[in-house]
Amino acid sequence: MDTTSRKLLTVVTEAALEARLCEALDDLGATGYTIVNARGRGSRGVRQADWSTSGNIRLEVICDEERAAEIATYLRDRYFDNFLMIIYISDVQVLREDKF
Repeated sequence: MDTTSRKLLTVVTEAALEARLCEALDDLGATGYTIVNARGRGSRGVRQADWSTSGNIRLEVICDEERAAEIATYLRDRYFDNFLMIIYISDVQVLREDKF
């Protein structure tokens, strides 16, 4: 099986940021992304997602290493100081390299 190495950039943040983040990803050249609702507990307590903008989302982008670093830096510089947000980057293998 032929696979290609890419990076999986994962962002867990406030649902209220979704529209802004989608716009930023488009501007930063992401070819696609996936967003799902997320619940959990962390250093700031439990996030219940009782209201459409009070919950969390998990946003995922598969891209090359350079783009992942660019997106992570952009989000860190603009959102870390004022919003709940974590970002992590993982190595992944993809089967359809032309999609990423």
